[in-house]
Formats: sequence, C-alpha cells, structure tokens
Amino acid sequence: MARNENEKMENNTRLVYQIAEVAAMLGLSRNAAYQAVQRGEIPAIRIGKRLLVPKASLFKLLGEPKD
Repeated sequence: MARNENEKMENNTRLVYQIAEVAAMLGLSRNAAYQAVQRGEIPAIRIGKRLLVPKASLFKLLGEPKD
C-alpha cells in the first residue's frame, strides 16, 4: 500500500489530531494554532501533557462533513 493510501486510511480512522496537524490543515503556524486553542477558537482536550483536537469538533467548527 502506498504512503498516501496509508495516510488516507489513518485520517479516516483517527479521532483526534495534534495541534501541529490542525495548524497545517488550517494554514496556520503551530504557534498561531496553540494561541487559538488558548482563546477557545479551536476546541481541544488535554490528555496528560498532550493537547489534542477532536476530529468531530474540528469539522463541526468548520461546518464540513467528517468523511
């Protein structure tokens, strides 16, 4: 299986994204994404030291279908 196919499958099954991934999706710098989380503009949850963005919340915020 090609790398792009693996990435597509992984993106369909993942429930959360790291802040850096969300930043790349939105065309933001990593720091800008962290600041948006602090302001409450991007929904995020903390698990231990990790800050994660739930896929469902992100797509709901953007008004796009999850698939």
